[in-house]
Amino acid sequence: MDTKHLAVDGYVDALPTPGPSGTATFDLVVLPADLDSVDEDAPDTVVTCTSGDPRITHELLTGIQPGDLLRVTGILVEPSAPREPARLTVDALEVLDTALVPVLRDMVMDRYGDYCVLFNADDTGTVPVFTALGQWVGLADNPDTITTLIDINEGVNGGDA
Repeated sequence: MDTKHLAVDGYVDALPTPGPSGTATFDLVVLPADLDSVDEDAPDTVVTCTSGDPRITHELLTGIQPGDLLRVTGILVEPSAPREPARLTVDALEVLDTALVPVLRDMVMDRYGDYCVLFNADDTGTVPVFTALGQWVGLADNPDTITTLIDINEGVNGGDA
C-alpha cells in the first residue's frame, strides 16, 4: 500500500457525513493540476476524505456544503483496486471558495401564501414564520398553529405580508 503526504484542491461532492469515533467523511472531486491538458470527456477523479481532528470535523459537519472549493492536506492512501477511490486522511483544511447557494441542513422551508415557514429548524417542535419579504411574524408552537399565527399577523397588520 503506497502512501503520500500531499495537498489537493477540489469541490465537495455531497454534504460531509459523521463517521465513527468523532470522524467526518466526504468525497472531494479533485481538480487536475493542468486543467487545459485534460480531455473534457475524462471522468472526474474522486478522493474519499476522512478526518478525526475535532476542529476539522466540526467545520466539515457545520460549515461545509456541496460545491465548496477546498484545499485539503493529509496522507493519501492509493486504492487497492482500480475502481476504488483513493482515501485521504485530512490533517489540514482550507476553504478556497464557497458554493453560491447554501444547502439547508435538516430543515424544510414551505410557503403559506405570502408567508414562509421553516420546519425542523430546531429540536423544540416550534415553527418560525416569516413574511415572503423576510419580516419576522413569530414562532408557532407547532405546525397546527401556523395558520392561527398568520391570521393574527394579518389582523394586526391589515393583511399586508
